[in-house]
Amino acid sequence: MSRRVVVTGVGLVTPVGTGVEKAWKNICSGVSGVDHITRFDTDDFQVKIAAEVKDFQPKDFFEAKKAKHLDLFVQYGLAAAQEAVKDSGFSVTEENCERVGVITGCGMGGLPTIEKYHKVCLERGPKKITPFFIPMVIPNMPSGHISMEIGSKGPNLSLTTACAAGTHAVGEAYRNIQHGNCDIVVCGGAEAVICPLGVGGFSSMKALSTRNDDPASASRPFDKDRDGFVMSEGSGMLVLEELEHAIQRGATIYAEIAGYGLSSDAYHIAAPPEDGEGGRRAMKMALRDGGLAPEDIDYINAHGTSTPLNDRCETQAIKDVFGVHAEKLAISSTKSMTGHMLGAAGGIEAVFTALSIHEQFAPPTINLKEASPECDLDYVPNNGREMKISVALTNSFGFGGTNAVVAMKRYEG
Repeated sequence: MSRRVVVTGVGLVTPVGTGVEKAWKNICSGVSGVDHITRFDTDDFQVKIAAEVKDFQPKDFFEAKKAKHLDLFVQYGLAAAQEAVKDSGFSVTEENCERVGVITGCGMGGLPTIEKYHKVCLERGPKKITPFFIPMVIPNMPSGHISMEIGSKGPNLSLTTACAAGTHAVGEAYRNIQHGNCDIVVCGGAEAVICPLGVGGFSSMKALSTRNDDPASASRPFDKDRDGFVMSEGSGMLVLEELEHAIQRGATIYAEIAGYGLSSDAYHIAAPPEDGEGGRRAMKMALRDGGLAPEDIDYINAHGTSTPLNDRCETQAIKDVFGVHAEKLAISSTKSMTGHMLGAAGGIEAVFTALSIHEQFAPPTINLKEASPECDLDYVPNNGREMKISVALTNSFGFGGTNAVVAMKRYEG
């Protein structure tokens, strides 16, 4: 028997604020987190801007000794999970620990630490590599550390599906609860690769915006002058819970997970097909999984990367799925404010989608001065909107042609 699944906790570490209250307020107000890169000297780089997390203090979440042995993406993931678990009001005990899981997503792992110790190895020799190097960089360390910290002994997974990883993590957490493998799953994504190799690599692909003279307006999804995405970092974590379990303990319910879709383009390592048909199939699967009609959807938190190709193809996919109803949808890209957090994006945007339903508010797509001719839907331009949101989708598409879509709806008993 399929079980109902709800969101009972949320946590955020973002370039527009650490902590849900601060980050959500800034998202609703259209605040940009993009600025000039401070992590390294960008003199030789074509791209000099990114969305760095600015207010994160490791000491607020763990001891200095522990932080020293955690790559930044693990710190972000662990901090966001701490907030989400605290927000949920749930405690793992010896009696329930096997019914609690952790599923996280990550695109690239500890790239800054790899950079650092590659240099150490070359300059000082292999004996100077810290024994913590491997445990610092492997992509499953957020899920591992979260599990160890809260004491959960259920499923412990990490997904590395590029920019769809966070959404896949939420979807797979939903499935594990739905199918009875556990009652609660902490899930989401974490990423921190604003470093020379990360920025240089994406820059060499011509994927990044070079609007260095005006960072705050560089991420401009669906705008005719968009020129690439803005690298970002952070983490978004959610606590998903079986409905009756949540009700019995009086938990706050932000939203109900209504459906999950995933697909492959089988087309190109880094580009979607022109008609966005892989994303279209993932959206259709999410609707079918949730028993939803296209007309049921009020809002979409779009993948909306600010690249010429993605925004055009995602728009076409939405039109193909929703037909005439596409013109009635509110669609926004919160990446216009946060930048693109790669494997963490889906986790953060799942939090935003749950909050949009809970607060009945659609965040804006900022920097949308003039939409491209092929991007002609309602992208909630520049100002957020109070509106009825009964059902929403959150889309994520990644390199390798991997797509993930989660549908959420307002919980009504």
